[in-house]
Amino acid sequence: MILDTTYLDKKHKHLLSDLVGRSFTLLESLKMKGIGSKRMIIEDVSPNLQSYMNTVSDANYANIELRKNGILLFINKGLQNFTWAIPYYQLVIYKTNGASIHAQGKFIHFKNNKTFKENKRFFEKMLDEKIKYDEQYKFQNI
Repeated sequence: MILDTTYLDKKHKHLLSDLVGRSFTLLESLKMKGIGSKRMIIEDVSPNLQSYMNTVSDANYANIELRKNGILLFINKGLQNFTWAIPYYQLVIYKTNGASIHAQGKFIHFKNNKTFKENKRFFEKMLDEKIKYDEQYKFQNI
């Protein structure tokens, strides 16, 4: 689900917390050594996300925030901000030349440059959180 979060809306806050869980407390985020990524350059997006990108040749940027049950991917388009909420059970990450995040029939591919390399620890942390979430729903061998 993608929301226009340029302006504060309490409905969006409740909707996001229902979908991807509440945000981490200050103490939890300090223990995790941060819950947000640095800004990354978007190289490519799926056709159904093209409307959220800059139409001129400006660079498109995004960053990611961890939540209890998913992630929030923040996309900047000029002066507008969009938030893509992705629950962990829908999240798929591919490590290609850079990284691709896939969910809900959409994808974003991040450029493999210095800013992406600075986020290596963050992606490892995100995968660890996804694994913790998935372990809650292990299947029993019968």
